[in-house]
Amino acid sequence: MSGLIISDVSMIFELPNGGSVEALKNINLELKEGELMSVLGPSGCGKTTLLNILAGFLAATSGTVHLGEDLVTGPSPERGMVFQQGALFEWMNVRKNIGFGPRMKGVPEREIEENVDRLLGIVGLQDFGQKMIYELSGGMQQRVALARCLANDPDVILMDEPLGALDALTREKMQSLVLEIWKETGKTIVLITHSVEEALLLGERLLVMAPRPGRIHREYRLPFAEMGVGADLREVKKHADYGPKREEILSMIWEMEEEIMGRAEG
Repeated sequence: MSGLIISDVSMIFELPNGGSVEALKNINLELKEGELMSVLGPSGCGKTTLLNILAGFLAATSGTVHLGEDLVTGPSPERGMVFQQGALFEWMNVRKNIGFGPRMKGVPEREIEENVDRLLGIVGLQDFGQKMIYELSGGMQQRVALARCLANDPDVILMDEPLGALDALTREKMQSLVLEIWKETGKTIVLITHSVEEALLLGERLLVMAPRPGRIHREYRLPFAEMGVGADLREVKKHADYGPKREEILSMIWEMEEEIMGRAEG
């Protein structure tokens, strides 16, 4: 395992009418092994574009991404992705979904089954291995998606709004699970979210991005993720620094949104 290094990454999308959109401009960032970073910003700031470049789904217009000494040139098992919707195989049960990646790599079946048992325990689905995906709630499906990602033993886990579609209670439980997985596995995690509260709770580092072009506006280093491991997240929110930091970042995002609306009206 090794760090993720983003060097002068810019992304320009060419439009059919001959115009272009500068989605990202000169992104420079180094994420150390085992760090947990949340990324926040108004719509159109390039959060998902950046994540897709890190995953290797998109090639940056300029700049480079390295995982350790390896240049990122496309998708790879070293960088696992968890989407807002689980993107699971509906025709397979839970166990087969989790074991799919290792099975495609030719890992021995006994080793796969042992690892699936371990991962079912980590995500709290020990009794649901034989269930079909359509039999599970949204929260359970996201647990399967996390386990399937972990089955490939990636160095980096990339998460694109993974909890956005869940109800409030399930979302809080899943936030706790993400923190537990981070601490237990030592994985490097990058998590995109639209929720300021979630970004505060799940970001050991929190990156606020500004739009048009997408760029790093401000970075925070926060104690709440470490505090939240194995704790009641509602108690973490009572910390004296949590409320003021939440209001500071909310105001920052609102100012950006108002600026975008003003441009559109102009």
